[in-house]
Amino acid sequence: MMVFAFYLFALGAIAGGLFTVISRNPVHSVLWLILAFLSSAGLFVLMGAEFVAMLLIIVYVGAVAVLFLFVVMMLDVDFAELKAEMAKYMPLALLIGLVILMQLAMAFGVWEASEMAAGQLAQPTPEGMHNTQALGMILYDQYFLLFQLAGLILLVAMIGAIVLTLRHRTDIKRQDILAQMYRDPAKAMELKDVKPGQGL
Repeated sequence: MMVFAFYLFALGAIAGGLFTVISRNPVHSVLWLILAFLSSAGLFVLMGAEFVAMLLIIVYVGAVAVLFLFVVMMLDVDFAELKAEMAKYMPLALLIGLVILMQLAMAFGVWEASEMAAGQLAQPTPEGMHNTQALGMILYDQYFLLFQLAGLILLVAMIGAIVLTLRHRTDIKRQDILAQMYRDPAKAMELKDVKPGQGL
């Protein structure tokens, strides 16, 4: 049963990743991406990393992928125009992809398994410690500074994305809170004496 579940989740992850890239409809791509995330979470469960699997489902499936889905479905994006503009950069993209494939081939060509790999696979966590506790000890003890720096980098990237996409449009009426607070009621309202049978 474990072998069947492994191959099922592995094929689901591979198929989800492949169809995410080759699907023409963006909504279908996001749905295939959700399948890839769920399959990866199943693989993590089989490895005994239940905490990482739940994080993958809650954060990526429950937040990121659903956000992508809502953005794609709600925004009226002209994907034909985007694809036409992307065709101009296709040679450069193919060149970058070729360089990355060559780097991966060089990395896997000199790959050697460590002598301690078998022992660590047999017992990935210290004895008497749950995998969630062991993960917390690594993140918040051994690699605490790197973990905080990664969070700082993500914060700077988020602020940069907001600053780059923030545009002040002239045709949008914006709220001026100070003008509302300092408004004089005597000047803001005017009473009209409407006589019976007449309109304003």
